[in-house]
Amino acid sequence: MTAVTQTWDPDRYRKNAGFVAELGMPVVDLLAPKPGERILDLGCGDGALTQKLVALGCNVKAVDASPDQIRKAQEEGLDAEVMNGQDLTFGPEFDAVFSNAALHWMTGADAVLAGVKRALKPGGRFVAELGGAGNVQTIRTALRVAVAARGVDPDSADPWYFPTPESYRAKLESYGFSVAHMELIPRPTPLPGDIDGWLASFGDSFLMRLDIAQRDEAISQIRDSLRPMLVNEDGIWVADYVRLRFAATVPV
Repeated sequence: MTAVTQTWDPDRYRKNAGFVAELGMPVVDLLAPKPGERILDLGCGDGALTQKLVALGCNVKAVDASPDQIRKAQEEGLDAEVMNGQDLTFGPEFDAVFSNAALHWMTGADAVLAGVKRALKPGGRFVAELGGAGNVQTIRTALRVAVAARGVDPDSADPWYFPTPESYRAKLESYGFSVAHMELIPRPTPLPGDIDGWLASFGDSFLMRLDIAQRDEAISQIRDSLRPMLVNEDGIWVADYVRLRFAATVPV
């Protein structure tokens, strides 16, 4: 079967997942950006947090693998270009590399870290948050079960890399980074709608492998299986997010 990659519709993303940028501000605080710093926003999406960094006086280059998201960021006047985070082409020109909710979509973690290290000046900072071990485990399991029941190999469909703090610290250190902060944060997250909106934003690599009829059946199955676990007493869907937040530097 042909591989299916995640697609990103900026308007759909902002509607169903605007909380991602809103909840990313603690990562900006950990970065502690200074006016005039040259910063790479890795996996910038539609540029919501890039704009925050620019407003703080930083000189920001934003990259993302999605042409549609980059188009949206460019419409906001940002310096943004299409680039896969596993194929960064920058030399040592940045004071910091910043990333929020993007690294877990880049399964080639070694290629990412090699590119980030090349992009940083001596003493540069790498500050990011990604999905950590256990992130959306309930939803992920329901997706895997639903597509497997319809003849799709869930391992080949699964797009995510959710490392433990220990494994990611070791990987950073293997590339010469000094880790100053590493924290795994359980963060149950209320969704702006029901689980269908979340699946529409993040579930393509699973669901688009099914024909339309199967897809509708799978979504119904997923919704029914998750409702008892993820809908609270007020009728709000709450996703079982777990975030891995870190700050690291390269040697001077």
